[in-house]
Amino acid sequence: MSDDALYVTLSDGELSLEPLQERHREGLRAACAEDDAIWEIYPFSYAGAHFDPQFDAILNGGARRRAYAICAEGAVVGMTAWIESGAPGWSIEIGNSFIAPSLRGTGFNGRVKRLMLDHAFACGLERVGFKVDARNLRSRAAVAKLGAVEEGVLRHERQTWTGHVRDTHCFSILRSEWEGRAK
Repeated sequence: MSDDALYVTLSDGELSLEPLQERHREGLRAACAEDDAIWEIYPFSYAGAHFDPQFDAILNGGARRRAYAICAEGAVVGMTAWIESGAPGWSIEIGNSFIAPSLRGTGFNGRVKRLMLDHAFACGLERVGFKVDARNLRSRAAVAKLGAVEEGVLRHERQTWTGHVRDTHCFSILRSEWEGRAK
């Protein structure tokens, strides 16, 4: 499986995941500004003065992190990324995800993740992982709802931008589990 096959525009009706480009900067800035409080439980902040350095870093992230702008009806409403994890061509992580508050609880996030999972497995990957801050109960529930299996907790896995020492819950979905699920 090549990176070129994985990192492409994905769409489902009015939902599209577009490889992150400079043209997404202001739309993503506006989406991220809709919930300044959420950044307290993220490893990095995209709020206020933190936005441009983080956007630049993710835009220039190279092969390790390939970010998407999440768009609804052409407007940027969030971001997500493929993150290198495990053996290339075998395993990948979905992370760096944020969706504007107005779309939370609507099923939109599930559509985004199902689109990515369908694509990852169609590209031949065998495993997709997720890492979630222990404090982020909403995201942990959303990943479990997709059918991901919680594998454990990485204790004191990182220090976030606020200085908080984070415990990280690890989840994964295997190709056989995804293909065998009830649709």
